[in-house]
Amino acid sequence: MFRPSDFGARYTRRTAAAELMLDLADAMAASAPVYMLGGGNPARIPEVEAVYMRRLTEIAADPAQFGRFAGQYSDPAGDPGFRDAVATALHDEFGWRIERCNVALTAGSQLGFFFLFNWLSGPQRDGSHRRLLLPLAPEYIGYADLGVAEGMLCSRPARIEREADGFFKYRLDTENLTAPQDVAAICVSRPTNPSGNVLAIAELEQLDTVARDRGVPLVIDAAYGLPFPGLQFEDGAAFWNDNVILCLSLSKLGLPGARTGIVVAQQSVIEAITAFNATAALAPAGTAATMVEPLLRSGELARLCREVVRPHYAARCRQAIDWLRAACTDLPLVIHRPEGAFFLWLWFPGLPVTSAELYRRLKARGVYVISGHHFFPGLETDWSHRDECIRINYSQAPDSVARGIEILAEEVRRAYA
Repeated sequence: MFRPSDFGARYTRRTAAAELMLDLADAMAASAPVYMLGGGNPARIPEVEAVYMRRLTEIAADPAQFGRFAGQYSDPAGDPGFRDAVATALHDEFGWRIERCNVALTAGSQLGFFFLFNWLSGPQRDGSHRRLLLPLAPEYIGYADLGVAEGMLCSRPARIEREADGFFKYRLDTENLTAPQDVAAICVSRPTNPSGNVLAIAELEQLDTVARDRGVPLVIDAAYGLPFPGLQFEDGAAFWNDNVILCLSLSKLGLPGARTGIVVAQQSVIEAITAFNATAALAPAGTAATMVEPLLRSGELARLCREVVRPHYAARCRQAIDWLRAACTDLPLVIHRPEGAFFLWLWFPGLPVTSAELYRRLKARGVYVISGHHFFPGLETDWSHRDECIRINYSQAPDSVARGIEILAEEVRRAYA
């Protein structure tokens, strides 16, 4: 057995993100029936996949396109034509002053966050230590273990607002919104993974003001948001300025295997990402960029998002809520109001077992969910709420989601009993 370095030990331990991805692998390899309500795999939408298959046919028939697709290294910042197309689309749709020099690609958004978080925070050359602030916990599971050094994150609990129709909503706790002196950046996902919460533009402006007062950037993770895949059901606005680092992804458009993240930021940030790409990976892949660029330029991608992808998930969301309410009529279930993404965040107040124990019981019956306690990285206070919540993904086959919800209700009922 080889002895790993501190770095090696840190990145080979069992983390929340590793558990999530290993669950996906276990589910795909299982011989018994499994009900995949965990993980972040998007739905496979036939109309969307038909467009990608058409593009693959076009690429295979064109030597120039095939060269970009697989036959040559791209620019370390990513395929120039695709970066131009992203900049043009953002300028045309939102009026932002974006050029190619404001766009870089990474080998998936997770790797982009790994670089950005460690570039901004952690040990500093003057001997100090800086942290990232997550101002609205719960927050994305994948942020928790990215730091090369311990103690990278600090977070603030959201304010819970109960609603009359069986929903609740997380609100930014503006009265206690302060950034610590050692803050390196403020980071939010929008729509929020896990809850589907969409921060209002006024809330983003307030966070941007706090960030500017500290002289740090506001990082917005829009992997589920605008402009693509555009899974914002109730708010069609987006936010960017030269203090914002906006992170996008092609995964939720149905291309998770292509591992393509997109960063939109001021030029100095893009230059840093370019240097990291060249050193760590030579260059990001050109496969998804080559496939998607003509769709982005022609407006076909925007049409797919607007007319196919968003309505598909909105309908699946309503259906899953109906199934949950029918299965949990005798249980104290409260659902976070789903404003985007493709998850439902379930709160069982007073749950007699922890969410981690509920996860284990469900997994034993072939139902994969994500325990809520993973989504509160950097929380400095003890909050029982995090052990009463779970996240489910409703994007998979409807019959599988329906049966998984039935078993979920049975196990929760057993726990309360």
